[in-house]
Amino acid sequence: MPLNTNKPVSDTLEISITGIASISPLGTTLESVWEAYGTEASCMVQKRYGAEMVWVAPLTADGRAETKAIGASNGMYGNLDDSVLFALYAGRKAVSQSGWSGNNDFGVNIGSSRGATALFEKYHAEFLKNGRTPTLTSPTTTLGNISSWIAHDLQTSGPEISHSITCSTALHALLNGVAWIRSGMADQFLVGGSEAPLTAFTIAQMKALKIYADSDMGKVNIPRTADNAYPCRALDLQKKRNTMVLGEGAAVACLEKGRSDNALAVITGVGYATEPLKHNISISTDALCFQRSMAMALGTADPSEVDVIVMHAPGTIKGDLSEFTAIEKVFCNKIPVLTTNKWKIGHTFGASGLLNIELAVLMLLHQKVIEVPFLEPISKPSQINKVMVNAVGFGGNAVSVLLSRK
Repeated sequence: MPLNTNKPVSDTLEISITGIASISPLGTTLESVWEAYGTEASCMVQKRYGAEMVWVAPLTADGRAETKAIGASNGMYGNLDDSVLFALYAGRKAVSQSGWSGNNDFGVNIGSSRGATALFEKYHAEFLKNGRTPTLTSPTTTLGNISSWIAHDLQTSGPEISHSITCSTALHALLNGVAWIRSGMADQFLVGGSEAPLTAFTIAQMKALKIYADSDMGKVNIPRTADNAYPCRALDLQKKRNTMVLGEGAAVACLEKGRSDNALAVITGVGYATEPLKHNISISTDALCFQRSMAMALGTADPSEVDVIVMHAPGTIKGDLSEFTAIEKVFCNKIPVLTTNKWKIGHTFGASGLLNIELAVLMLLHQKVIEVPFLEPISKPSQINKVMVNAVGFGGNAVSVLLSRK
């Protein structure tokens, strides 16, 4: 089946990223995030969820304190789920960085794979016990809750969109923002994803799929070596078992029409594709959806121009290998440098794609490749001019974004 290359999106209007912010296991500022990427340490710890200890990647102590402070700052905010508080924190910082403060007509599209997970589980437990729910159960657990509260908090009257397209949610939000701007219906859009999935029930769901890292993938209280330091072996194509680990956080970006003077990076191509399902959770062995999305994002650009690919690479055997196979088919004999951040911060579901964008932007700004420490050293490019970012979710819905240096 031929690749879907008949939509050269990269040849149309460029979009600038003028602000990007996150809250994650890496920290709460671009400076702290980049500093954390400069170390080879994983952000994963073992915590008890239900009856067992499992690997997770939680927010930093500072990040947790910051989101609690937002919840305590306003009577209405105290009833919001962490997924909303994470997004509020990141949204405020991105808008301030971009210089949008005082602007009241930008659009908002913040997605989430799971939404208000912890709050929904809490309210459902109360319902099972008492047969009734608190008054705010419905309005604080709807998926539109995230974008609505951000629009309220930032006082914008532009369009508000929320959605869930599993693990590619944040990059689909970016697609939506690009589409609105290129259509002429908006000049600016705040896009991203937020996820707070560290609950016993959510982790149990991942374990039921048999894709979660075993508790012995990283060892406790012994010297860490290359063999036991990293519970999530993302991008290790030789691993013999699945090693996905969940993380939490949010990341958002400010998109503006054209090539702005204060751009951090420029979106020069976007691609998307969905492939027919053969199983509820799988994509094909050669990830046809990724082949199509990457080809579309490239448009008429030569594949050799791409210096780095930030892979989705969830740490599962089939997921990592199928994406790598797709890259081989698209880039043939000149495969770009490959990297991922899931070995460090875990899989943040709907937020993961924008956290990948953040890593790509930082590599473009600092002209340094962040390597996967347990893999063989790589030959790095002398300059990083173009970075491709991938994401895919259950259902084979892939998105690829091509970023260029300002």
